[in-house]
Amino acid sequence: MTTSTSGRVLLVAQRPGAYPTIGDALMDASDGAVVTIAGGEYAETVELSGLRVTLAAADGATVVVDGRGADRPVFRTTGGALALEGIEVLAGGASAIQAEDTELSVRNCTVSGGRGPAIAIRGTMAFAVSGCVISGAEQGILVDGSPGRIEDTTVEDVLGDGITVGQGADPVVTGCTVTGCGLRGVYVYQYARPVVEGCTVSHTGHEGIAVAHHGVPVLNRCTVTDTRGPGISFASGCGGEISACRVSNTAEPGIAIAEGATPTIGETADPGAVGDGVLEEMLAELDSMIGLPGVKEEVRSLVDELQVNEWRRRAGLPVGAAGHHLIFAGAPGTGKTTVARIYGKLLKALGVLPVGQFREVSRRDLVGQYIGHTAEKTATVFEDAKGGVLFIDEAYTLTRLAGSGGDFGQEAIDTLVPLMEEHRDEVAVIVAGYTGEMVDFLAANPGLASRFGKTIEFENYSPDELLAIFGRMASAGDYELDPAAGPVLTGHFRRVSGDVNFGNARDARLLFEKARTAQSQRLRLLGRMPAIEELRGLHVADVEAAIAR
Repeated sequence: MTTSTSGRVLLVAQRPGAYPTIGDALMDASDGAVVTIAGGEYAETVELSGLRVTLAAADGATVVVDGRGADRPVFRTTGGALALEGIEVLAGGASAIQAEDTELSVRNCTVSGGRGPAIAIRGTMAFAVSGCVISGAEQGILVDGSPGRIEDTTVEDVLGDGITVGQGADPVVTGCTVTGCGLRGVYVYQYARPVVEGCTVSHTGHEGIAVAHHGVPVLNRCTVTDTRGPGISFASGCGGEISACRVSNTAEPGIAIAEGATPTIGETADPGAVGDGVLEEMLAELDSMIGLPGVKEEVRSLVDELQVNEWRRRAGLPVGAAGHHLIFAGAPGTGKTTVARIYGKLLKALGVLPVGQFREVSRRDLVGQYIGHTAEKTATVFEDAKGGVLFIDEAYTLTRLAGSGGDFGQEAIDTLVPLMEEHRDEVAVIVAGYTGEMVDFLAANPGLASRFGKTIEFENYSPDELLAIFGRMASAGDYELDPAAGPVLTGHFRRVSGDVNFGNARDARLLFEKARTAQSQRLRLLGRMPAIEELRGLHVADVEAAIAR
């Protein structure tokens, strides 16, 4: 959503000169106001009518708005526009957020508890819910009539339906995870026409995705698994499309089409199908990474083998047992984590893993404080990673030589080895670390090395590649790098690349942040508001100052 550039900025904080509560700030707020909220807990509810305002947590702050003591919504707004950013909302006897004919934006918020829908959106105004987590409510998100987007949002552990779309609403629901719903994961009804794409629905008490009362959704590239009812169901009189969806471990039939329902079902909607478009999209994401030619070739060879195995399986031909565990060896900052994320998405697109989620852990997430505690922690982490990728960074710190605290790290390794074999078709374990140290890691258990199918070596970036990475960071932040800074940067990267602690892209990121700081200091000395070209420009002097720090 947009707000007037002339709006005031108001601060809510427990200090002199600031507003003590959100309500106090809103009493003075005019259209376009931005209310910045300092970290803390605020036991209050907010009701707005016709006002356009943004409520945002201060940078790095944890802001909790606690309405559990009230029987009304924590945020209720009619008309106008409301943006909530980075706020944790605790609801009590009503919804957490209720918007009527409001231009609503909810970004990076955590919403929990309450009666009825955690977020209820009604009317004809556009809305956006992005990067949120909703849990512990009676229902997740309700959209009645409104256009908009729900993206990269998780709805979990709700008593009723996860996401409900009705009254002719046509939002786009993309990249969402809906799990642990007492009723349906996604419920489409009353002539609603949403586009639901790239979503994962699991562990529901009834259908994963249910369409009723003349609903006409487009379901594309969705995964539905572990539901007590059918994975996808269409009632009589409903239409729409199903394409490239995967349904597994649900009640029969996986896709239930009632007599009189007319959805179009694409050829890839069966449980063993692969969405080629999704696969190519993920490979394009891999190819867009700077450098790493050997890594890209290795990953593509893995994809080719998995694709052919899938074709053989569907043709009734035998397919050998194959694990998906990998070793990523190399220095830090060489893209190992990013490639591991893409690998998980590729495995999901290929139908090898049902969810493709990414769980990154390190020694502290696996190792406990006493004998037996480590095995419990490791097993829990492994269980949570099922269906996706378990990425263990700096895995060599688990060995007796590298770790500390007795043999607790060894206990984690010994727990992982049988789990990796028993569940090799359900999870991909990727261990990462320096090449030399990973040799010690593999020697820590006699069966460990045999659990991994391949080692992929990540080479250091060249100075020219690091310059390209620096330039990409600048472009992403809407900065314009002076071309004359190129030779200065490549010369710097050439000098530091031989250092034993060189961090590759991490060092490039740190240098970019220092250059931004140097630019800020330079612009502050102008004694006036800089022009937009000056705000965007990163000069050679900024880069040189960053290198000198």
